[in-house]
Amino acid sequence: MNNTDYLKSLVHELCRLPQKECEWVEFKHNHANADEIGQYISALSNSALLSGKDKAYIVWGIDDKAHSIIGTDFSLDRARVGNEELENWLLQRLNPKINFKFESIEIDDKNVVILQINAASKHPSSFTNEKYVRIGSYKKKLKDFPEKERELWRLLDQVPFENQLSLERISKDEVLELLDYSYYFHLVKMPIPDGHQVILEALTSEDIIQRDDSGLYNITNLGAILFAKDLTHFPNLKRKAVRVIQYKGKNKLETVREQQGTKGYALGFNGLIDYIMTLMPAEENLSSPIRKETTMFPKLAVRELVVNALIHQDFFEAGSGVMIELFANRLEISNPGVPLVSVERFLDTPPKSRNEKLTSLLRRLGICEERGSGIDKVIFEIEINQLPAPVFEIPEKSTRVILFSHRKLKHLTKQERVWACYFHASLKYIEREYMTNSSLRERFGIEVKNGAMATRIINDALESGLIRVYDESVGAKARRYIPGWAGGENI
Repeated sequence: MNNTDYLKSLVHELCRLPQKECEWVEFKHNHANADEIGQYISALSNSALLSGKDKAYIVWGIDDKAHSIIGTDFSLDRARVGNEELENWLLQRLNPKINFKFESIEIDDKNVVILQINAASKHPSSFTNEKYVRIGSYKKKLKDFPEKERELWRLLDQVPFENQLSLERISKDEVLELLDYSYYFHLVKMPIPDGHQVILEALTSEDIIQRDDSGLYNITNLGAILFAKDLTHFPNLKRKAVRVIQYKGKNKLETVREQQGTKGYALGFNGLIDYIMTLMPAEENLSSPIRKETTMFPKLAVRELVVNALIHQDFFEAGSGVMIELFANRLEISNPGVPLVSVERFLDTPPKSRNEKLTSLLRRLGICEERGSGIDKVIFEIEINQLPAPVFEIPEKSTRVILFSHRKLKHLTKQERVWACYFHASLKYIEREYMTNSSLRERFGIEVKNGAMATRIINDALESGLIRVYDESVGAKARRYIPGWAGGENI
């Protein structure tokens, strides 16, 4: 659909609105006072956000009662304030700099002018330092309606990445071509409905798409990042595709292969995990009583860490996405954005997500778990395979987790042993158990006769403050230990 057809469709859709003007549309005949237009831009921009709309409109050439097309004498080409063009004059007096656009078309040989105004973002929109809002069909000063102002600020603080639009004003056929809707129905375990309209309604109910004011459709960031067949068709998201890089050695000097994903996260997740696992060499773990030959890292641990990186990333960090790097001795998974909880509390603290809607949908689709962050599963898998404890780092504006391949206890540093001891105590605590000398020996594969080695690790962890004795009155041989952050109540 070309721009002229879109604008005609938009005008016809707006004219079908109830005859009492709504709070995000204003119809006018010829009246075009510059100050009043500025005030309306502020009012309609704020009210669009309050009404859950991405845009607001002023339309000249429409009867404000009957909503019939009557034409207008208003012409943007002739609209000036003194010697200054109207658009530039308005832009200088609006704060923040609201994105708005005038368009002129002819409908049934009648001139119609449309002013499209983006909804407020970051701050309430103001004109000449005064904020306005629509109350019914009336333009009012926002300060006179404190409950509206409080609600506006609440919404401005909560506008999430997922609700923003990735592609706008596209046809239903384009929606169905760009998104793999069949995989959505596969994940929710429902048959694909008969008829495109029912499919579109289902996608709309999940906020994967939205119906545009013109009768066309918008694809949200949520819909594109999860179900895009090809993220390169979404300019604002193509840098958010997952990158997987395999290096030859323990550094980045020589790259074996690099793969840039193109599918949405939900669509490509299982394939991504399978691809990562195929890059890992199988290795023999003689110390593990569970299995003798395994991949370098357990699949469940890799899966949980990758999904964590996807859902907890900061999408507003431009130019970066989730990156997975496989070295000869380790796996590094990084995502943009610093964590919202301290790394020491990853295991026990309920996760705080920047992307609640994304996380919620992925849970319902069965891609991430319903509770917790999955780190407890990671630690369990690391322990049962007797691998070094994972390391969590916070480089500038990002989070990185590192898994290390199997090494014998004698090759671990003091800090690595202490860190593993801390995670073991934390895992025991959230399982409503205590760490003991015996449980730590089992974690590291230490023989009973070498129990003093476990005692040294425990003493180092006690000295660091990462763990503490649960009950000081108990003799040394029967002591139980809990993480340093844990309360003293009975488990």
